[in-house]
Amino acid sequence: MTIPPKSSTADTISRQTAGAKPTAGAKQTASVRYVDRPDCEETFADSVNSVFFDGQTMRIEFGVTRMDEMKKDAAVTGRRYPACRLVLPPAAAIELINKMQQTAAALEQAGIVKQNRKDGGPAAP
Repeated sequence: MTIPPKSSTADTISRQTAGAKPTAGAKQTASVRYVDRPDCEETFADSVNSVFFDGQTMRIEFGVTRMDEMKKDAAVTGRRYPACRLVLPPAAAIELINKMQQTAAALEQAGIVKQNRKDGGPAAP
């Protein structure tokens, strides 16, 4: 299932022309170009702690697991810490969902993952 974005493309922003008298429904679109920032930090996470939508934003908390020191004849234990909290407006959340669905489809087509059946049983061979 693909959720359609609010605008026709993710890279188009609708805004009214500054200084001009807008007519009913008249909008000008701006072309937004991606510019890389090599100094942008990356955060490692090995888990998704939570995903929450409050009606205005989608909040995703990523976590990192750190194992405690192993002791003889003791259970293996660890701790999970927050690594990053990502907050997205609805349009960006929809874009993320769509891109994750595309990625999942590509991984499934490559045979890396198998999709579970709707009835909860294992994926068909």
